[in-house]
Amino acid sequence: MIRVLLADDQALVRAGFRVLIESEDGFEVVGEAVDGAEAVELARAHQPDVVLMDIRMPGVDGIEATRRIAADDRMADTRVLVLTTFDRDEYVFQALRAGASGFLLKDTQPTDLLNAIRVVSAGEALLAPRVTRAVIAQFAQQAEPAAAVDNTALAFLTEREREVLTLIGRGLSNSEIGETLFIGAATTKTHVSRILSKLGARDRAQLVVTAYETGLVTPGADGARSHQP
Repeated sequence: MIRVLLADDQALVRAGFRVLIESEDGFEVVGEAVDGAEAVELARAHQPDVVLMDIRMPGVDGIEATRRIAADDRMADTRVLVLTTFDRDEYVFQALRAGASGFLLKDTQPTDLLNAIRVVSAGEALLAPRVTRAVIAQFAQQAEPAAAVDNTALAFLTEREREVLTLIGRGLSNSEIGETLFIGAATTKTHVSRILSKLGARDRAQLVVTAYETGLVTPGADGARSHQP
């Protein structure tokens, strides 16, 4: 059972999501929050698998709520899927940096939304295809690695793990990484798991952030691709 918490200040939006989600086998809505502060409180209380988080809410917004959830060890297994009507670059960038595992627009098709919840609850990352290019472009425009990122963390990675992280940052899937490096699916998955552990990243979305903010991936002809990371 995938347990979902809804966080949106619009009652009609929450009601629509609840009907959609609860009509699908294997899903359960465990609570509804009208703002970011309540979302954090309910997430702590219910420990959902996924929080569907609106960005624009009164008081504590969705980005700050996402940051608080991601930083709380009690919610280490809770993933945030950000939903918004806005696809401007800075919102995507800020949401992923705050710890979101996925980003979708509210006009996403119902089946795609349900699939997104499944993907994120399984520990994968997901971005709406039409905003993925904007995300990568935003990272690529960073003039310098972010000061908040400790570049020495990369020193703990092996040469092969750096190669894998670079390809993750460029938007390649596990199968594409395997094909590029001529390694099997199981080996690729092992490398990704070890990178997550060594860098203390929650999921693949955070590895994309790290790849760009540490300067491991930079703009160029062979750089970012418009894939879901």
